[in-house]
Amino acid sequence: MPTPRSNPEPAAPRRARRKEARPGELIDAALALFVEKGFAATRVEEVAARAGVSKGTLFLYFPSKEDLFKAVVRENIAGRFPLWTAELAEFTGSSAELVRYAMHTWWEHVGMTPASGITKLVMSEAGSFPEIAAFYQQEVIIPGNDLLKRILQRGVERGEFRAMDLDYAVYSLIAPMIFLLTWKHSMAPCCPPSQQLDPITFIDTQVDLILHGMLKLPA
Repeated sequence: MPTPRSNPEPAAPRRARRKEARPGELIDAALALFVEKGFAATRVEEVAARAGVSKGTLFLYFPSKEDLFKAVVRENIAGRFPLWTAELAEFTGSSAELVRYAMHTWWEHVGMTPASGITKLVMSEAGSFPEIAAFYQQEVIIPGNDLLKRILQRGVERGEFRAMDLDYAVYSLIAPMIFLLTWKHSMAPCCPPSQQLDPITFIDTQVDLILHGMLKLPA
């Protein structure tokens, strides 16, 4: 006669586990579609279908497409600023090293990910959707500029950088990264391998030019 087996712990219902995972799945699906099609052309039905849920389920978490876009930006970019701010406070190297580290970190956590397409999306559709442009300005551009400004201010205060207009100097760091994003999501897919940019080499070259300029200094 077979020995009775003890009853195993009941597994969590599959439906309950899926419900818990849905917000993240919806954000991932929305990010992919926003980057692929743009904000205007993306329909919430498509996002729900790609995430494997109903449109009604999507609206339980995100009442509108704009709310979904905000969640995508906060999850993939804006939510990283507290960590980056903490890293700035703890960094012990030179300010030149910090500039290079900041740009490499940004590329690793944003530029190399699907979130790299968000900037191009906002630039392309800001005129039609000023509300998402204003949100992006508040959540990403302003804190990003402030973080870069504090990096440059650190260098000035330590005597490593010369005095400069910090409000405008930050654009020297931002402009190459915007170019790299635009290239990645526009020209790069159309260019042959011989004409592709290596992002890390591009970033390092830009950092070197920003820190040292193009003039040959006297010996």
